[in-house]
Amino acid sequence: MKKVVLITGATSGFGEATAYVLANNGFDLILCGRREDRLNIVKLACEKAGAQVWTAVVDVRNENEVEDFVKRCRTWTSEIFALINNAGLAVGREPVHQGVSDDWERMMDTNVKGLLWMSKYVSQWMVEQHSGSIINIGSVAGKQAYGGGVAYNGSKFAVDGITQAMRIDLVTHNIRVGQICPGAAETEFSLVRFKGDETIASKVYDGFQPLVAQDIAETVLFMITRPPHVNIQDVWIMPTAQASATVLHKKG
Repeated sequence: MKKVVLITGATSGFGEATAYVLANNGFDLILCGRREDRLNIVKLACEKAGAQVWTAVVDVRNENEVEDFVKRCRTWTSEIFALINNAGLAVGREPVHQGVSDDWERMMDTNVKGLLWMSKYVSQWMVEQHSGSIINIGSVAGKQAYGGGVAYNGSKFAVDGITQAMRIDLVTHNIRVGQICPGAAETEFSLVRFKGDETIASKVYDGFQPLVAQDIAETVLFMITRPPHVNIQDVWIMPTAQASATVLHKKG
């Protein structure tokens, strides 16, 4: 029986790339996201690579949906090898005194509560089987704050703290918990952050070579395939041109 990995936010970016990398390396997959058309595209591609794939449209912000989804997962497969908590987003760049409440709620509900709901129900499963790996996709924004990122920074600093606490809670159950904190990566991230403004979003990556989703996907693969006695707890990944959250060397 192949090992099964559950990936949230699998319809684009890091989640989609991770699905492809894992499918091509002998894993079966459970994929969830909010865009059914995109889920179907990813599913077909992974199946062509030889993976068995289960998909479901799930809004991780809704605890009842998450609980029901995990129950269905347990009818598809008896064991879960790893959970990749990838679903998340950044919206807006306003300073705190001009913050948009709807944007803040969307980020907190997805990046923090969604991760908590999914971790709660999947970790219960892992505790029963006394094994598993959980990888949370954090951000350099959860390590270093910057102006115009108050809610996003807050949500990703929360992911950092949650990851550390989860590791303590689950260590006696033989469950590995780690996180990956990427820097500047060219995905849909900036397009979402700037609310669909392609002109602004495209300029974010001018003058340097950013990370791509494949970089993060390959790191996920490395982390979950370490020997059972090895847990990689925290990985920062930055483009060579990026020294910190706010320091980028751009040419031209």
